[in-house]
Amino acid sequence: MKPETKEWIAKADADLDTAKREVLVVESSNYDAVCFHAQQCAEKYLKAVLLENDLRVPRIHDLEALLNQLMPLYPALSRVLHFARILSAMAVEVRYPGMSADEDDASESIVAAMAIRDEVRLIL
Repeated sequence: MKPETKEWIAKADADLDTAKREVLVVESSNYDAVCFHAQQCAEKYLKAVLLENDLRVPRIHDLEALLNQLMPLYPALSRVLHFARILSAMAVEVRYPGMSADEDDASESIVAAMAIRDEVRLIL
């Protein structure tokens, strides 16, 4: 595995660790941040696969677009497409006034990030 790929993975795992810690906070938990870091974990894992395959890593945050780039090489990634959609919706919507994540949203985001991480680990 390329050193740069390992860096992407380390950053992705750090985002997941942050999300997992924050979801456990009892008082004043920031569920919006949990959703954001879960999305960032998935994004970085997908970008690690692009990098490892010598593909351009776009400066986008759309998980579905990243998966669409990778699915021709790794059709099994289609199994996590619904998780990517969950994360994209959660991470974007909760960043602005008018919507806030709750504990269920945060838990669902962590599950989704872990599913994408696990699928990508099978590839890497």
